[in-house]
Amino acid sequence: MKRFVVIGGGAAGLAAAVLLSQKGEVTVLERGERVGRKLSASGNGQGNITNLHMGKEHYFSDDLEKVGRILQKYGAEETISFFERMGGIYLPDERGRVYPAGRQASALTDLLRTRLAREEVRVIYGAKVDKIDFSGDFSVEWERGSLHADAVLLAAGGKAAPNYGTDGQSYALAEKFGHTVTPLKPVLVQIKCDPDAVRGLRGIRVDGNIRVLRGAKLIVERRGDILFTESGISGDASFFISSYAETGDALELDFLPAVSEERLLPVLGDGRIERLLCVVNNGLARALARMGEGNPQTLLRLIKHYPLTVTGTLGFAYAQATRGGIPLSETDENLMSLKRRGLYFAGEILNVDGECGGYNLQWAFASARAAAEGMLT
Repeated sequence: MKRFVVIGGGAAGLAAAVLLSQKGEVTVLERGERVGRKLSASGNGQGNITNLHMGKEHYFSDDLEKVGRILQKYGAEETISFFERMGGIYLPDERGRVYPAGRQASALTDLLRTRLAREEVRVIYGAKVDKIDFSGDFSVEWERGSLHADAVLLAAGGKAAPNYGTDGQSYALAEKFGHTVTPLKPVLVQIKCDPDAVRGLRGIRVDGNIRVLRGAKLIVERRGDILFTESGISGDASFFISSYAETGDALELDFLPAVSEERLLPVLGDGRIERLLCVVNNGLARALARMGEGNPQTLLRLIKHYPLTVTGTLGFAYAQATRGGIPLSETDENLMSLKRRGLYFAGEILNVDGECGGYNLQWAFASARAAAEGMLT
């Protein structure tokens, strides 16, 4: 029986361990006190496991063709089926985002942990791996122990959300085998803007549209939830565009994307606050009335083209995902290292990240399946 070591008890590591347990002796090494912490918080705690609108066009990578092939083989239907076989019902929303019917991400972690216990998969906690050697087989070492394995899966995450134990230190384990790491960037994260432009708007939430402009070029736009913070904007529309926006880009916010300027202007009348109260959020109405100084044309521009400038993000501490990592070009079709046979990768440690909406968890599960297939061959 083959011996497998999975480094990292996140979404990718747990899914791979379930698959590997069917034909091998599996040990999961988790540096924290419990597995699945980040998975339990995914989708705002609701567990957005995948998206029905799946395809490589929703991803960023050094090899999108390989991403596409893996997603074609292990797509949304396969992910849903994987979880349904363990239990539960999974339903899409109007945007194709798929959640457990109970809308609890922690239930996904519980399913995986229960399955691992049933398959007698060994999980070692507090095992922060600091060394992997190869001499006939793999030797995996951490402060309080070591293990030998025929194959190793490195699924220890990226650099985003270090409070879950993903602080980027796992890249060094791959670098010792000659792997490179592409530049790292936080994505799916709150965007920082010019403080003067958001001052007085903190706490206001609207359903609006954001356009990202680089010079005169439209980079991307997204309608969704926009929440003003003390330093910029948050919400699902902001998280989405954070995958595309760069420092210095201009943003245009449309607070009434379903209403044309031609329809809106007559409603604004003389620009008094009373005209705005049933047009936009009350707090936003009062703020815009002060900025517009009673000029309806100015109010129109503020409502339909509110200007912001990207000054940065809140960084990895607040990000949901990492851009960059181990290049796919340094792996084969089953995500095995081209530097050391028997070493595999899955999840966020690879140079693959997706848009907001279940794409990153889908990659975690798809890459886990690809790697597990290779390890079992």
